[in-house]
Amino acid sequence: MAPTRTLRQLPMRLTAGAYIVNTGVEKWQADEQTAAELHGFAATAYPFVKKMDARTFLKVLAGTEIALGAALVLPVVPALVAGMGLTAFSAGLLGLYVRVPGMRQRGSLRPTQQGVPLAKDVWLLGIGTGLVVDDLTSRDVVPPEK
Repeated sequence: MAPTRTLRQLPMRLTAGAYIVNTGVEKWQADEQTAAELHGFAATAYPFVKKMDARTFLKVLAGTEIALGAALVLPVVPALVAGMGLTAFSAGLLGLYVRVPGMRQRGSLRPTQQGVPLAKDVWLLGIGTGLVVDDLTSRDVVPPEK
């Protein structure tokens, strides 16, 4: 990775990565009630989650967040890989926003008051896709020999 590209991506990667690591650590330390609430919320949007135990679901989610956040913060992880991970993760969060009743105003993508915390995660999608696009369009090109 070219140094200029690394520096250009650093603010996005650090802010998103630190935020995601923090939310993962908080979930890792969460109690049974929090596990049950988050599990129920996620199962509303993603029915396959119902098959998982609430505590297991929370540990998998927390571990995923910690790993993704670390991948964003560590510059040795290529931007394409970190960006694809962040894009997929944020798409899942926005899937909650779209699928869970009461998050959006009727007939609109505009959030209700309850939906604002999920709707705001669109910034993570922007950062993830930005990292992917930056990596794909900034490949080092070897000039032809003269």
